Amino acid sequence: MTNGKRGGRRLARLRAGARERWQRLVYVAPTIVQTAVAAGLAWVVAREVVGHPRPFFAPIAAVICVGVATGRRLRRLAELMAGVTVGVGVGDLLISMIGSGAWQIALVVALAMGTAALLDGAPLISLQAGSSAVLVATLLPPSGTGGLDRMVDTLVGGVLGIAMVALLPTSPAALAHRHASAVLEALADALERTADAIEDGDPELAELALREVRKTQGVIDEFEEAVRTGREIATISPLRWRRRAQLLRYDATRVPLDHALRNTRVLARRTTAALKGGSDVPGPLVDALHALARASLLLRDELATGRDPETARQAVLNVIPRLREIPTGPTSFSVNVMTALLRSLIVDLLTATGADRETAAESLPPLAP
Repeated sequence: MTNGKRGGRRLARLRAGARERWQRLVYVAPTIVQTAVAAGLAWVVAREVVGHPRPFFAPIAAVICVGVATGRRLRRLAELMAGVTVGVGVGDLLISMIGSGAWQIALVVALAMGTAALLDGAPLISLQAGSSAVLVATLLPPSGTGGLDRMVDTLVGGVLGIAMVALLPTSPAALAHRHASAVLEALADALERTADAIEDGDPELAELALREVRKTQGVIDEFEEAVRTGREIATISPLRWRRRAQLLRYDATRVPLDHALRNTRVLARRTTAALKGGSDVPGPLVDALHALARASLLLRDELATGRDPETARQAVLNVIPRLREIPTGPTSFSVNVMTALLRSLIVDLLTATGADRETAAESLPPLAP
């Protein structure tokens, strides 16, 4: 491969990375606004309406309930309140009896987190119990009504956090689309890198494709979490009820896209082996990989519209004739595996466009004996 070609690809990926970071900020901006507004309102309500002079837990509860990162916010609220209850309760009880100091803090944190772990294994409950116990033991020493006041502050912050999600909701479809786009772009990039490696006869490029696609499990996990969060937003916010059907479409793509990425990992590995072994990879197989990469990006764009992705489905169907062009005579083991994986990728992407998996499999030409 020429240096100019390598440089062009590197520049294109740098531009794609910068564009991805900017899109990430754009997508998360509404949640940042929700979090900031909820934290400020929680402090004002707890201080001016409820009458607590230092309602520390109110804005903290609001921030955790809204959450800049995607997650199950209603569950976070329950975990936060449980953690604060245990931490403040244990801290108030013990610090008033044994005083405050290094070993007392260590004992209080251990007991608070241990108690939380016995009640529920959720990490947030244990962490919040420990941090609440530290605050009680150091900055906020126990008082006669301190524990109750802090419970009220937590409730105020949690309720306002959920209110922000309901009244100023992040678009659940936009949240799901952002993460679905990341999955489909990772898939398209891996397929393009693998096809380029075959065209250039470059096993190092194939190894790079393999290293990159191995990192994609986290992208799939984030997509699944985004879909769950989107369903939660659509449940608690009347303004987003009409997005439920679109979320169901995204939800239906999760499993086939996960399968497609897994198959692409194996494909990149077999490509590396084929190139190192000097195997001759058929040209139609390379063309099919490029076509599937383009179809992945078409699917990304059509999912954003909320309509049936007919164009992407047809683009995948157009790859099927390439299978008949791949020679069926004696060839290397790696090339045989690559051909089988190409068939699986076609079925995965057809299923992601909404086709029935069994029907998608039947659309493939029969395997040669």
